[in-house]
Amino acid sequence: MPANRLPTLGIAVALVAVIAFGGWYFLLRDDAPPPVDLETAVASVATATQTAATVAPSASATPADAQATSTAVVTAAARDGALDGGWVVSAAGESFAGYRVGEELSNIGTNTAVGRTSDVAGTLEFDGSRITAVDIEVNVASLTSDDSRRDRQLRDRGLQTNSFPTATFSLTTPIDVNPVPSEGEPFAAVASGELTFHGVTRPVLIELSGQLVDGFVVVVGSTEIQFVDFDIIPPTGFIVLAVDDHGIIEFQLVFEPGS
Repeated sequence: MPANRLPTLGIAVALVAVIAFGGWYFLLRDDAPPPVDLETAVASVATATQTAATVAPSASATPADAQATSTAVVTAAARDGALDGGWVVSAAGESFAGYRVGEELSNIGTNTAVGRTSDVAGTLEFDGSRITAVDIEVNVASLTSDDSRRDRQLRDRGLQTNSFPTATFSLTTPIDVNPVPSEGEPFAAVASGELTFHGVTRPVLIELSGQLVDGFVVVVGSTEIQFVDFDIIPPTGFIVLAVDDHGIIEFQLVFEPGS
């Protein structure tokens, strides 16, 4: 081989190595967002309230600006009053619900699939010492993951979101919150309720953690479900070789006082 071709060959080998490493890095690493946690949820509210505090009414204010200002006023009133009464999922902070499930992908290996949606509505009732009611509704048809192919599959297979576009949770046993945590003080509880998912209603226990932040009630929680309990058949195919027979349902919710 001519000597002058050796540098070119060396460069080619180096490029192949870089490309191979890049393929491994982007295909094999698990980039799933981490599980829900209270610290992250609280940070989303802190960011929202700081933004709202800087919004000044003006002739050019947008509806989003008006919403931010309105939310700041509502939550300021909550800080000055009692926590009892009705609460609703707020537009402030980041509220979402979703799933987390393990899968085996062709030529890639194990992966954690995570799908989430911010299309969540709900209410919470507090009587001064207990959370007496919680009703949450999730538009699962709007669940989005890091792969649109997975999302399309779930429309007619697995979750079958075209046929079962809504999931709900309703509290069946009041949650004691006594003494009531002060601003910034975390609390933990277990919620007993009924989950309706994939057209099937089952009793579930959900581990919760929450905190009062700037007049908002921030709650995160998760529970593991067995797919067979909800008549879900995990989809497999050419790319998805296997899917766990169980998964995690998780949520991050920010509540503000109801009107």
